[in-house]
Amino acid sequence: MKHIQDYYAPSLGEFEQLVLIALLRVGNGGYGASIRREIQDRTGRDLAVAPVYVTLKRLEAKKMVVSYAGDPTPQRGGRRRRHYVIDAAGEQALGRAYRTFVAMTAGYQQTLGEL
Repeated sequence: MKHIQDYYAPSLGEFEQLVLIALLRVGNGGYGASIRREIQDRTGRDLAVAPVYVTLKRLEAKKMVVSYAGDPTPQRGGRRRRHYVIDAAGEQALGRAYRTFVAMTAGYQQTLGEL
């Protein structure tokens, strides 16, 4: 069954999906390094932080995430950390990507798990 947002949500690339899922897992207000760590821990990928920030910037341009600057901290030498929140368009696109993946893999979970 199609959801109405499926008709309007833009599609996501694989890494964009990983970044949004990681942000979902770490919680809104997550920041680049925490998102990177979550992706590394879950996928086993050795990942530099730069691609995460590039992807977050692209997702922000697509209006799928919003960011804000946190308070400066002594641990960061008085610098502010940029935090990210999934916006409604990001939630819709991620839901669409998930439903598409589930629909395409229906009946093939065992086969795919053995590949």
